[in-house]
Amino acid sequence: MPKMKTKSSAKKRFKVTATGKVIGGQAGKRHGMIKRTKKFIRDARGTTVLSEPDAKIIKGFMPYDR
Repeated sequence: MPKMKTKSSAKKRFKVTATGKVIGGQAGKRHGMIKRTKKFIRDARGTTVLSEPDAKIIKGFMPYDR
């Protein structure tokens, strides 16, 4: 059976930690920052841990990063 391919878009956007959690960037910061509250902008900095259902999908895209 041939090797499984990793989705290039997933490997650029997500990282799997040593404990198996998936880390990704915060959503909602591409445009329209004027109408967002200052608290929202502060809280959306950096990265966040994805929810379990989303992490399961991303792990399927990256078969060798487990």
